[in-house]
Amino acid sequence: MHIRNAMEIVVRANLEEIVQHGDKYGVEDICTCERCLLDIMALALNKLPPRYVVCDQGEAYVRSSALDQQFKVDTLFAVLNAVRVVQANPRH
Repeated sequence: MHIRNAMEIVVRANLEEIVQHGDKYGVEDICTCERCLLDIMALALNKLPPRYVVCDQGEAYVRSSALDQQFKVDTLFAVLNAVRVVQANPRH
């Protein structure tokens, strides 16, 4: 058993959506190198409250929270801001 921040799953899903459909979110030419993607995730996760879980049921709870509109907006906003920061200052 191990402890995990389930927000990583939510942030990763949002990031994948933004990378695939960046123009829909007002961002283009997102670098998809591993370094930039990890930098984006780290920045976004640092702006969001952690949701630590130790089992699959905990992850399911966090995923169900993702259905809440404010939760969606907050996570998407954090990821979009992180994308913009990394685009302006890539470290690759």
